[in-house]
Parts: sequence; C-alpha cells; structure tokens
Amino acid sequence: MSTALVICGALGAEVKDIVDRRRWDVDIYGLSALLHLYPSRIVSELRDKLAALKPRYDRLVVVYGDCGTAGRLEPVLDEFDAARVRGPHCYEMLAGTELFEKVADEKPGTFFLTDWLVCNFDRAVIRGLGLDRYPEIKEMLFGNYEAVLYLRQVPNPWLAGRAREIAAYLDLPLEIRDVGLGELESRLAELVEA
Repeated sequence: MSTALVICGALGAEVKDIVDRRRWDVDIYGLSALLHLYPSRIVSELRDKLAALKPRYDRLVVVYGDCGTAGRLEPVLDEFDAARVRGPHCYEMLAGTELFEKVADEKPGTFFLTDWLVCNFDRAVIRGLGLDRYPEIKEMLFGNYEAVLYLRQVPNPWLAGRAREIAAYLDLPLEIRDVGLGELESRLAELVEA
C-alpha cells in the first residue's frame, strides 16, 4: 500500500526523524509553515496537493492541526479520503494533551514556541506580521500574553538562548519544557501503521 504524508513545514524535521527511525516506506510532501499567516491558503494549498497526489497513492495522511482554518480542513480531507493526525495544532501535539490542557487552564495567555518557531521567529513573526515595518503593533498583537512556553524538542543551548531573546523581545517570562515529540509520533503511527 503506497502512502503519502502531506506535512506542515513547521513539523518537517520531526516527521522526517519519525519516518527514518521507524523505517516507514512513505513519501513526504511539505507545505510551507508560513501558510499559518493565511489560514485560508492552508485549505486551498492542501486541496491542491491532495488532488495531485490522490491518483498516485493508496493512502494520504495529513500532518496538520486545524491551524486556524475553523474546521475547513475536514471537508477537504473527506473529499480525498485523507486521514489527519489528531490535534488542534502542533503545540498541543508536541506538548501532549495533558500538559497543553493544564497550561491552557492555568495560563490561557501563553505564547508557545517550538524548535521551528524559535529558529524562524524573525521570518515568521517579525517580518511575517510586519513588526519590522510597524513596531508599534507589537503591543496590540502580544499585549494580552502573560508568558512564553518553549516546547523544546531537542535540547540545544543556542535554541534556548534564542528563546530567551524572543521572550525578552515580547517582555514576557519564559519557561522551557523538554517535550521531545510529545504525542506527535504516537498519533502519526496510529495512521501510518494501521
């Protein structure tokens, strides 16, 4: 049975690691993580990718959360008989249900970081949201946050230092939690190994 994984670029390294370690015979196709700046484009680009892949694969597995699409991914998945990894977004997948719900209950104003976002903060957030051109909107965008939680996949001193810089830029306290792949691997395995 031929399988294609269609993944968010923000999870590319993690998914490739899982695929390589588990020696899955799958093909991986990525969509840009920067589509999160325009959630409606996630829907249209995923539809286009699934349409192109459907004739060539027996099974399509999508590694995306809802990611701000307000449920609009589900009809696309149904249209192409594609399965999607459980979870509203990668923060919950990486944190795991229990930790994510605890943080959401105790500190709902938490800004989450992942390894990808730490590495790409300037491109995805500063330039992506226009903060480089309009620094005055930083307070409007981040003024209601109360903390930064870095869901660290791989312990790395450079990434930890960069996360501290991001938290300082946002003027928020930082907590680092080593989560590894959280529940992403087990949720993906449920679909690929079924």
